[in-house]
Amino acid sequence: MSEFIRALAASDLAPGTGVEVSLGGRAVALFNVGGTFHAIGNTCLHRGGPLGQGFVEGPRVTCPWHGWCFDVTTGENVMNPELKVVHYEVKMEDGQVLVNLEPAR
Repeated sequence: MSEFIRALAASDLAPGTGVEVSLGGRAVALFNVGGTFHAIGNTCLHRGGPLGQGFVEGPRVTCPWHGWCFDVTTGENVMNPELKVVHYEVKMEDGQVLVNLEPAR
């Protein structure tokens, strides 16, 4: 059975931004794309950069270390979709952003 964990208040993450959160011992990058929240693994596949600290433009985040770019809605690398960080299901409840730590399909 999947369980959602509270990540943060929706009001704490402005549109067009991302943040790193620790949930259930996992590093998760959480993003607000035009009022819709998305969660992916926080670790870039290239050299382990923190995606939650990356530059957000639309549904894409660019790793701050070496510029690898990922689609936050799917976790796929923009240049090579076969390279993918984990993507988590997100839902809103009473103004809170909740994340399911079982990888989304």
